[in-house]
Amino acid sequence: MERERLGSRLGFIFLSAGCAIGCGNVWKFPWMTGQNGGGAFVLVYVICLLLLGLPAMVVEFSIGRASQASPVRMYQKLEKPGQKWHWHGIIAMIGNFCLMAFYTVVTGWILYYFVSFLRGKTADIGFVGMITNPGLNVGYLVAVVVLAFVLLSFNIQSGLERVTKYMMGALLALMMVLAIRSCTLPAAAEGLRFYLLPDFGKITFKVIVSAMNQAFFTLSIGNGSMAIFGSYIGKERSLMGESVNVILLDTFVALMSGLIIFPACSSLGLEVDAGPALLFNTMAAVFNTMEGGRIWGTIFFLFMTFAAFSTVLAVCENILACVRELTGWDRKKGSLVCALIVFLSALTTALGYSVLHFQPFAEGTAWLDFWDFIVSTNLLPLGALIMTLFCVSDRFGWGWENFKNEANAGNGIKVQNWMKPVFKYLVPIIVIGLYVIGLMNFQWR
Repeated sequence: MERERLGSRLGFIFLSAGCAIGCGNVWKFPWMTGQNGGGAFVLVYVICLLLLGLPAMVVEFSIGRASQASPVRMYQKLEKPGQKWHWHGIIAMIGNFCLMAFYTVVTGWILYYFVSFLRGKTADIGFVGMITNPGLNVGYLVAVVVLAFVLLSFNIQSGLERVTKYMMGALLALMMVLAIRSCTLPAAAEGLRFYLLPDFGKITFKVIVSAMNQAFFTLSIGNGSMAIFGSYIGKERSLMGESVNVILLDTFVALMSGLIIFPACSSLGLEVDAGPALLFNTMAAVFNTMEGGRIWGTIFFLFMTFAAFSTVLAVCENILACVRELTGWDRKKGSLVCALIVFLSALTTALGYSVLHFQPFAEGTAWLDFWDFIVSTNLLPLGALIMTLFCVSDRFGWGWENFKNEANAGNGIKVQNWMKPVFKYLVPIIVIGLYVIGLMNFQWR
């Protein structure tokens, strides 16, 4: 099967950033910030992006470009005879299905809010009423899954790349408009102080672990999503430079999301620690009490829809590429089968608050929390750890020189030899340490 190619460098950056930019930036990042001390969490999060996210992204892009394969085949192209690294490729594919088991449902929620504001039905919106309505959840889940895989059934340049370029351009423009509007609301300054000025006394192990998990979640690192886009590009540009571009764009969107949400909440005296409901209950209340709120709410949830859907497309492309390499199917047949599997797995989340009651951890948790724990707390950081060890281990893996040569092919920022201890020791030690601490402090009951 001939390897498809992206049509431009901009397409690669937008696709990779679109995979990173999504619910992690505009849904999860704000409520995680609200629950973890505001500016203190933001500071630790940015540090985690630089120390952990950047090296892990370079590693994943390099494995993908060198192997020219999806996660289920990439290790087999690079590992030495008899090695078992390729088992992680299968786990990565399963991890992407687990991610879509809740991500597509959350995207459906966002789409529902957009439609409600567009129709002027804002008074009917209620987060609890929405998530406990099985027909509404399943209906919007179907819409998200069908639209995603219809677009992916076309070749990558005319389908995924073209659509993502338009969505990302619109997303960035809408964010700028919304951030300016939010920051000019009365009493916005208090929200900005909470968001941008760190209180160092609030930096705890819990905050650090949460920031690390959020860094891997928002960048979609560890499940092979970035590797697949690395396999679609040539060697004209170095991968450290491209990783910096993607992370800058991703971080910009996350920080701008906070600039939209926290000043708006502050202006109306609304709580910012509402958890997952922050985006829905709190922001709907903001727009319902704001002059011209229907218009601003429609714009906000349109931007949210673009952000979430860009990640759905990117991760589903990864799933599709894995299935096609395992079966030899064309895009249309693969899309049909993958859509069915994603839909069936996501039914657990869609019906988890109404029909399929399941409390995996503390009281009030549901299927969404279970899938998020599997992916964000476990598969993403451990996946990034495995890929990093594969690239830096000369005896048991691909090896530092092979990795460095691949990462440095082309023009741009290069991986230097002095960085080897960062990749080989610092990243693995930090990830393992924070992972163990995170499990010890997890609210199991």
